[in-house]
Amino acid sequence: MYNIMIVEDSKPILRNIKMLLDKLNFPIHVAVTATNGEEALTALQKHSIDLLLTDIRMPKMDGLSLIEQAKLAQPGLKVILLSGYSDFEYTRKALNLQVFDYLLKPIELEALEEVMSRVIKQLDNQRSRNFHELQEIVDPHDYAELKPEEHSAFLNQMMIVLRRQPFTPERERWGQKTLQASLEDFFAPRPCKVFLSQTPQQYIVFVNRSILDLYSSVHECLESLRRHLYAQGMDTTIGGQPAWSETDDNLSELYHQISFILLTHQRLNNGLVLDTRNSVTMTRTEAGCLDSISESSFVHMIQAHQKEQFALKLSELMNQWREENVHVKEVERFIGLVVDTFAHLIEEQGSGIRLGLDLRAKKLWDGVTYGDFCRELTEWIGQCFEMLQSHGRKSREVLFEQMDEYIQRNKYTQISINDIAMKFHVSPSYVSRVIKNVTNVTFVQYYSKLRIKEACRLMECQPEMKFKELSDLLSFSDQHYFSKVFKEYTGLSPTEYKERLYNR
Repeated sequence: MYNIMIVEDSKPILRNIKMLLDKLNFPIHVAVTATNGEEALTALQKHSIDLLLTDIRMPKMDGLSLIEQAKLAQPGLKVILLSGYSDFEYTRKALNLQVFDYLLKPIELEALEEVMSRVIKQLDNQRSRNFHELQEIVDPHDYAELKPEEHSAFLNQMMIVLRRQPFTPERERWGQKTLQASLEDFFAPRPCKVFLSQTPQQYIVFVNRSILDLYSSVHECLESLRRHLYAQGMDTTIGGQPAWSETDDNLSELYHQISFILLTHQRLNNGLVLDTRNSVTMTRTEAGCLDSISESSFVHMIQAHQKEQFALKLSELMNQWREENVHVKEVERFIGLVVDTFAHLIEEQGSGIRLGLDLRAKKLWDGVTYGDFCRELTEWIGQCFEMLQSHGRKSREVLFEQMDEYIQRNKYTQISINDIAMKFHVSPSYVSRVIKNVTNVTFVQYYSKLRIKEACRLMECQPEMKFKELSDLLSFSDQHYFSKVFKEYTGLSPTEYKERLYNR
């Protein structure tokens, strides 16, 4: 469905146009009508309009001025001019304003249908292209729930990207519904739409770009938004820029451009705002950036197994990060250097560990405060040094014994091969190979057999337990699946097994 605005100072002509549009079999809705240009511009700030039908000669503001201002407010707006024979010179000027077409008064149904057919085809093509681009950047669940007619609320408007600051407390505030409600309050009465992006901790916001009329600059607008969110416990780094024209970058390109700039400029403490049209690329000469000599010294300490010296230098570095409000990218760069160095040394000993290290490193950012992050980072690097010392001596059998002990302790909890990989700082594929090498069965078979064995023991020791209780206790998804797996490993259903147990 496409929203139409009709601007016509003659009420009889306005009623006639609405009547003719109602007769056409097109996905259109007359959302707003206005009798002059000023009234129409005010309505454009409150409604998302796809197609504007406007008269040329009107009081207060004529059609040409309206078109010029409307195109600034909504660049993707299609315009059809309503023109009298005596207005040809105005019509010629309007065509220079990229008017889609014009209709001569009195409006005839056949002419209206022909023009509407062409403009809707163009709108359909634009919508299809924009929705395909949106799919590349928006969380799949968000995209699946999006209705086609909603596109007017955000396309060809202003794109804003919100990136959550590290160590922001009260993360439950960061739900999409909470953000949507907060931003609707901030931008009212202008419509906005919030999407969860495919980038973790990041949201995409589209808002009617007429919001900029209230501010002296994009930066002032975004800073006001940042302060609004901060007052509600949401510290953010925000980037954005006004809508693009049809010849500019598409949705996906624009998002990735803004996202890259935010990722590059985000600081460890305190959010900031960026008009991403004018942002300068960060250089690594800024405060808090390790030079090549410092990086080499950290690598050397790992290679030389100098755990204590590394811990001292790390403590100094973490204090420097805090004091100089270093870029988040620099902290991530250092952690990546640590992962690469440990992974390279340990993988030389035949262990697939890199993925496990990467997964663990990402969890370092889950701390509520910077102090939590520092403690986690220090503890994790200490564990990496211990792994480095022991991995060369650790055979597959020894590693399996440790994994088996861990699984035995957690047999009442649903654990996955990824959980084991993270626990022992190895890749899931390496866990799979170790278990298969020692037991000659897959992890799923090994883990299922262990739980079924425990179920048999419980049936014998606690005969009063119901099968549903057994299923829940051993973390099966449901009783039916428990019975299926039980029979697969014992050859009997739980009922048959229990009857045989007590008829011996």
